[in-house]
Amino acid sequence: MTTTTSTPRAVDVAAAGDVPERGRLVVEIDGTTTVGIFRFGGRLYAWENRCAHQGGPACQGRIISRVRERLDEGKRSLGLRFDEDTMHVVCPWHGYEYDVTTGRHPGVPGASLRSFPVVEEEGRIRVTV
Repeated sequence: MTTTTSTPRAVDVAAAGDVPERGRLVVEIDGTTTVGIFRFGGRLYAWENRCAHQGGPACQGRIISRVRERLDEGKRSLGLRFDEDTMHVVCPWHGYEYDVTTGRHPGVPGASLRSFPVVEEEGRIRVTV
């Protein structure tokens, strides 16, 4: 039996300015892997563009702040608010949301996006695949 393993390598995918704060860029690498690159809080995050739910293009969905319910002391709802400190991307197929800093779905344990190492050097963004 022969097993083939590929050595991880850093691929130059974009200029640093192509991913603004609270924005994203979706790139295809080697025609086999599509990656969403997000910038939040000055850091870059890279996730495979494949939803854990049914394989949809999760990184291409709407970017929103997390919605949280405000509760009073008696745990009664005071309405909803946007949490500007937590940014989500919403898969356009069925609405699965993922935190762009962790890749995890906020309510479904185990549902998460596959991460890729990403760095910004000398004005360029490189993703290791």
